[in-house]
Amino acid sequence: MLIGYARTSTLEQEAGLEAQIRDLQALGCEKVISEQTSSVGPRRALEGLLEFARTGDTIVVTKLDRLARSVPHMWEIMSRLQEKGVDLRIINMGVDTSTPTGKLMLNVLGGVAQFEREMMLERQREGIAKAKADGKYKGRKPTARAKAEDVMSLKNEGLSMGQIAQRLGIGKGSVHRIISEAKLQLNN
Repeated sequence: MLIGYARTSTLEQEAGLEAQIRDLQALGCEKVISEQTSSVGPRRALEGLLEFARTGDTIVVTKLDRLARSVPHMWEIMSRLQEKGVDLRIINMGVDTSTPTGKLMLNVLGGVAQFEREMMLERQREGIAKAKADGKYKGRKPTARAKAEDVMSLKNEGLSMGQIAQRLGIGKGSVHRIISEAKLQLNN
């Protein structure tokens, strides 16, 4: 079964959503699942589609960015599809993972994106090392450690770690670490 997936980010993009649905239907999709939501928010229709798809089905999207928000997200989706024996067709890229060429193209595109990400991280590390050598980079201030006295005060008032974290705007892990370090200092 060909199953189409259409998505736009906002309600104002109604025409774009209708165009995607029309294109997917014209390509022979028996079922088209659509939603209007940001790619970074919860996407219930996409989750439903990934659960619904069965071995032998093909999910069809007009553009990759309608489906995945990033390369790691694309690989997560592809992994789920492969486990179920479901193929993916991306119309504007001419990619169809039911063919060896389509699988190769998707891997090449993913590999290029991953390479670019690693190069960016390497440039970032080099820049930080240079800034440190020039005395211009100190790192971020440890915000939670600066609140250690407040953490201990609230702990002594009987608040839970979660309550302390919420009240001070720091993570529960930071609260736990501060309390553990205070206990260690008392025992030494």
